Amino acid sequence: MDLQIKGKKAIMAGGSAGMGRATAERLAEAGADLVITARREERLVKAAEEMSAKYGVSVTPVVADSSKEEGRQALFEACPDPDILAITIKPPAPNGDFLKLTPEDWRNSVDTALIGPIEIMRNYIPVMKDKGWGRIVNIATFSAKNPMLWRLMSGPARSALINYTASVSREVAQYGITINNILPGMFQTEGAEELIEVYAEAFNLPADQDAVLTHFLENNKIPAGFIADADDMAPMAALLCSPLSRFIVGQNIVIDGGQHHSLF
Repeated sequence: MDLQIKGKKAIMAGGSAGMGRATAERLAEAGADLVITARREERLVKAAEEMSAKYGVSVTPVVADSSKEEGRQALFEACPDPDILAITIKPPAPNGDFLKLTPEDWRNSVDTALIGPIEIMRNYIPVMKDKGWGRIVNIATFSAKNPMLWRLMSGPARSALINYTASVSREVAQYGITINNILPGMFQTEGAEELIEVYAEAFNLPADQDAVLTHFLENNKIPAGFIADADDMAPMAALLCSPLSRFIVGQNIVIDGGQHHSLF
């Protein structure tokens, strides 16, 4: 399928690994020139070099933490006028006992998963409005829709984000700008693998990947029967970044193997 984005400028915030990297790959494959951001410079630069060599497009790495103002400013300076904006963040650690969560924990969650994405969108929406076209996709989490006690550092801030985008998307659609969210379930990505020990500690399990994955599947029934990888989500993200999605506005698309039991 031709996504009709060859030559367009795309930002993938959080694009060095996991779902961000997989989405960036699909955008690069379709011919978009990319700016990708992440906090870890070595991994980010390597990802940019690999994608540029593989797909023959420009991929510019920008070391930035989008939860902080200086990180966002570095992105704005590197790419002032994108056509496409996709945003994801590293998954927060399982929180364990909810009574032990502190105000500082909540502030960090809100800064990362709510304020960071909102401020990036707020900067670029006027640019897209002037162009008369734009695509914005947030790769969030299905726990924004499906409350999970052990994911309180992930769900509530993203619930606020999808509330924000539901309102804003309907205001900007008249200017050719669409904003949509993808709500992934449990995916086996680099970020998730880095949290294996934290998950194991929260649930008193051996710090072993197989033990943790077995525990998760036993306690979080996934009808598809497996935990997905990033490539199970990226094609949908890329579609939402294209002109083909022009009539999809303010939607929250759950990709979770059927785990969430809901009609809408």
